[in-house]
Formats: sequence, structure tokens, C-alpha cells
Amino acid sequence: MRIQTFPTLFLVLALLVTGAAQANLQTERDYQAVEPTADQARANILIARQLQFGHFKEQDIDDELASETLDAYLDQLDGQRLYFTQGDIDQFETYRDSMKRSLTSGNLEPAFRIYNHFQQRTIQRLEYILSLLEKGIDNFSFDEDDRYRLDRSDADWAANVEELDELWRDRIRNAVLSMRLDGQPDEAIRETLTRRYESQLDRAYDARSEDAFQQWMNAFAGLWDPHTQYLSPRTSENFDINMSLSLEGIGAVLQSEDGYTKVSRIVPGGPAAEEGSLGAADRIVGVAQEDEKMKNVIGWRLSEVVDLIRGPKGSKVRLEVIPAGTQNDMNTHEITIVRDEVKLEEQSAQSDMIEMENGGDPWQLGVVDIPTFYADLKAARQGDKNYRSTTRDVRALLEDLKADGMDGLVIDLRGNGGGALSEANQLVGLFIESGPTVQVRGPDGSVQVFQDDGNNVAWDGPVVVLVNNLSASASEIFAGAMQDYGRGLIVGAQTFGKGTVQAIRPLNHGQLKITQSKFYRVSGASTQNRGVVPDIEIEDRIQRENVAESALDGALTWDEIDTLDYHRYFEFGDVLQTITSKHEKRFSEVPEYKLRQRELELLNERRDRTWVSLNAEERRAEQEAFRDKQLAIVNKRRKLQDEEPFDSWQAYEEDAESRPAMARRSELADEGPDFVVREAGAILTDLLAQSQHYASIYHETPEKGAVAGE
Repeated sequence: MRIQTFPTLFLVLALLVTGAAQANLQTERDYQAVEPTADQARANILIARQLQFGHFKEQDIDDELASETLDAYLDQLDGQRLYFTQGDIDQFETYRDSMKRSLTSGNLEPAFRIYNHFQQRTIQRLEYILSLLEKGIDNFSFDEDDRYRLDRSDADWAANVEELDELWRDRIRNAVLSMRLDGQPDEAIRETLTRRYESQLDRAYDARSEDAFQQWMNAFAGLWDPHTQYLSPRTSENFDINMSLSLEGIGAVLQSEDGYTKVSRIVPGGPAAEEGSLGAADRIVGVAQEDEKMKNVIGWRLSEVVDLIRGPKGSKVRLEVIPAGTQNDMNTHEITIVRDEVKLEEQSAQSDMIEMENGGDPWQLGVVDIPTFYADLKAARQGDKNYRSTTRDVRALLEDLKADGMDGLVIDLRGNGGGALSEANQLVGLFIESGPTVQVRGPDGSVQVFQDDGNNVAWDGPVVVLVNNLSASASEIFAGAMQDYGRGLIVGAQTFGKGTVQAIRPLNHGQLKITQSKFYRVSGASTQNRGVVPDIEIEDRIQRENVAESALDGALTWDEIDTLDYHRYFEFGDVLQTITSKHEKRFSEVPEYKLRQRELELLNERRDRTWVSLNAEERRAEQEAFRDKQLAIVNKRRKLQDEEPFDSWQAYEEDAESRPAMARRSELADEGPDFVVREAGAILTDLLAQSQHYASIYHETPEKGAVAGE
């Protein structure tokens, strides 16, 4: 089975939930079943045609794909196997053989029946858990050697309702124990959990037809690739607003996944990026305005969560967040962000000059940070000769850095999620004389080649390009071209792997975002799925399997097409081996790196757990051991920065305001470049110290027509 996010409609098939099964679904309030509309049925037919004939991936709507759609839908609704029983799944199997006909004819009735059944099961579970909380939590026992499974995506379906009761009882026990260990009193725990589940219950009773349709259509569309999505009329409106940046918010791209609002990426220059605590793959479970009470938003529609987060410029929004990679949904922290516009100037490229020594010689190194690939197209259309763009701004920064005596250049693309393809193409042109930069292949096999013909080299010296797991799309095009041309060394972590292009196509009801093209490097290799593999690796703090393209169900595969005619400026060969050895030796001796590696190991150990103990003493001992290890790392880091160590975990938590993003940022110093930038500088000086051959592309004329890899 697969996991993704969204829903469907029509009329046919007899009601399957009858007799004893129906008795199990009785609830305190009446649930109003949702029904499909004619507009949705028509949209279903249009979506099926667009997917089959307009998507980059050639795929027929056959019985196998229809069967996979049903599996994907069930995984979307109940990916953690918390609501449906095996009996429910057996009943849904009767729909499987007719699923192809339903998808192509607009028959939404099977999907809506499943959705309504899921909502009733959800209500049943929530009412059960609220009945336990109403009795109080004093009678919960934490003395036995019980365990709770955090990740149930591969678990068997519960055999019956009684087994679900036991599962949910353990689920609430785990929540209570987690909150007790965090020092919360029982009454506060009971009130918090009651509010959370009452909120989810209200949402379940408030099911709407569009919820079911959007879930079903996205289970279907997701079988082509995860970036192909049906956008409901309300979601389409939010999409258009996000593209125009016309409303104030926090500067984060959100998506719905398994009932949670998940952060897809942080917008550079936005309020969330400035605050620093919210990150990709975090899950938002609560939203509050200013000093108001926190609203639980688990199970809410994405559009409604977005509406809560938006607000007047300058106002505060508080978010309750589950950190990325955390399995325990009680492990939350609160973040306060001041709403503002995402300003172009705050997304623009910035520069700095750092001095480093190598072999006793001082080197002046320019650092250019590019948060996104941008262009003020409105100003350009109005004839403004000074309109802002990534390439224009970087060219100006390079001129200033050269005037200050720059010997080498570090381009920082970490966290750069992409942007304007034209800017990635033009930026490559600042570092090569001329030639192709990227290939774009359409669904019919035709290939469009983007060229740089300007011969406007702005910097002919050595370059290191810094990347990480969140460098995506246009960033990967630039980094890939620099690597293919031998124009610079790529340093950091393997990039995201977003190598596809989407288009928005209108429907009679909502819109379809559909993948229609794919990027390929000049070497012929796709950036899709694999991304760009660095020449010298520096492990990222965020695990790639939590955020990268390859982690998404249905992601298009890596492939390659014909290599273009281009030449390499430098072959690093044995020099790269020497530089890599120096880098590894340096990192093995650098205290900051040792601490970073230990912290990564510690966090990964905790994130990788699939079971937790429900024994209070055992759990307390585990928590204290983890906190002792983490506090030791924090205090060693503070010592390196000449700061007083914390004498307890509580003291560290109370100081959290001064280090709000400690668990996310990789900077280990309060001033100057972070240690990854410093290491990039060290690699650059190693390259220059090896040979002045790398000081300029003009020191040796490249062999014209030499092809990459030859």
C-alpha cells in the first residue's frame, strides 16, 4: 500500500455496512453522510483524461492501477491502521473489480461510501477515547511492561472493535505518560487531551462532500507522481494567493498528510525563516492568535488551517508543532511568529567576505548566499531597467567582491527550494563562457535545450557550491551545471531531487496541477529523485529520507537522455581525493563537527524508534538518559563559545528563548559564518594551494568539444 493525501464520487452498489457492522457504528450524534455532486463526477472524468493523455508519465488506467488507487485511498484515510477493522477492509474489497469503471465514468459512489464509513469509524474512536478521559486518568496503570507501537503503517488491521479499543487505550496511555514526564499535572493533561479530541470529533461530524472528492482524486492522481494534485475550488484560491504573495502570513508552504498539516518548505525571507524554529517536515497540530487559547487543528482541512495562520501584518500567531521525524505526537513545542509579507529584498542574494589562512597564506573568500531564484517580472514588464533578479544581484555582488580582492567564491544554496528556471540558466552564464545549461523533456519525448550565449563571465576564479537536502529544483539545475562543466566543487549533502515541471489546468470544478516535463543536466542525467550528489559530502542535520523527493510515494524515477556537446573547465581527479582527505581529517579534529555528529546520532536514535515503553520508570530513565546526553552536547558547544554551561535541563529549557532554533539550525557560532561555510572556505583554499591552475578558467584553454566523462 501507499501513503499520500486527499478524496471522490457517484451512485451504484448496495449498502455494504449492515447488520452487526452497522451496530458497531452507532454514535452519540447523527452523522450526516456526504454525497457526490454532478460537477464532481464531471471533474473526475476530465481528470482521468488529463492524467492518461497529458502527464509526463505514460500510464493506462487499467485494472491494476484502479486497484492501486483503492489501496492508496485507504492509506490516505487510515495510514496508521487506527480506525478500520479487517472486516471493514474485507467489505471494501467488493469494490475493487469495478474500480476501473468507476474512475473512468465518474462513478464516485464507492469512494464516498468508504469515506462515510471512515468518518463514522473516526467518530466512534473519538467518542470512545473521550469516554475514557471523562472517567479520569488516575486509573491508568504504568507499572506493567507494556509497549506502544508508534509507527503502525505496516501493522495488520485490527481484527475487531475490541482490538481497536485496546489499541486506543494504549494510545491515550502513551499520551498521558509523555505529558506526565514533561511535568504536566493530571488535570491539565486531561483538559488538553479532551480539547484535542473534542476538536477532532467536531471536524469528523462536519465532513463535506468536497473533502471526500479531494481525497479520492488525489489518491488517484498521486499514482502518476506526488506533485500531480487535484485542487478544489477553495484550494485553488489558496494556491493563487500563495503564487501572488498577496496576503500576510508566516512564509511556509503547507500540505495535508494523514490528518496533519505538514510543512513542505519554508519560504526564504519570510517570517518563519527569520524566526528560525519552524522547519520542513514539521507538523502543525495547534494554532492560536496572540494570547488566545490554542486551537487543535489535527484533522482540519488545509484551507481552514491556512485561514487561521493568516492574519494582519504585525500580529502574532502561535503554533504547536511536532518536530520533523518525531513519531510521538505528544512531543510538541510552541513557536511564536510575527506575521509579515514575504519581501523580495529579504529573499535577495547577500554577500560577505571572510579571510582564511592556508599554509601561512591569507586568502580572501567571497560568500554569496542565494535563498531563492527570483525575478521581479512585474517591474521588468513595466520597463524598469533596474528590476531585481537573482542574476542581476549576484553580478553586482561579484563586482564588489572582486574589487575587495576576492581569491575564491562560495555560493550557498542550502535551503534554496528553487524558483525561476530562467534565473538558474542565466546564473550559470556568469561562470561559463557559453553553452547549454539544462534540458527539458516533454511527455512526447521532445527536448528543449536552454543555452547561455552571452559570454558574460562575471567570475573566472574557483568556486565551491554549498548544497543540502533542501536545495531543490532551480538550485539543482545550477549546481548540476557547475558540476558537469567542472566549473566548481559541489559540497554538502545530496540535494532534494525535484526534477519535474508542473502546469495548472482548469477544470469545470477546481484545477489540476499536473507534471508535464522533466529536467535533465547537460550530461544527460536527470535531477529527478537522485538530485545532485556532492563532490565532498557534509551530512545534513535533516535526514534526507524525511524530506527528499525519494521519500514521496510515487516519485518519478531517475533516468538519463543523450549528453549534449559541452566542455569541462577543470578535471579535479587526484586533487579532489587529496582535498577530500584533508577535509575528512579536519572534520575529525574539529570540535564543532564532533558535536554535530554526536547530536545527529542522538536525534536519529530517538527518531528511529518504532515502539515505546508504557512503563513509567523505564520511560523516565530513557528520557533522563537522553536529556543528559543532549545537555552534555549543548554545554560542550557553549564552552566552545565561551559561554557558561547550564546546570540542569530545566535551565536549558528556560533559556530556549535565546536559542529558539537550536534543534534545527546548524550554525554553531553566534557571529561570523557557520562552520559549514568555514569548511567550504577551507576546501577552496586547499584547491588554490594545490595549484594556481584552478585560479582562473583562462589559465588554460579548455578542450573544445570534450564531452563530460570522456
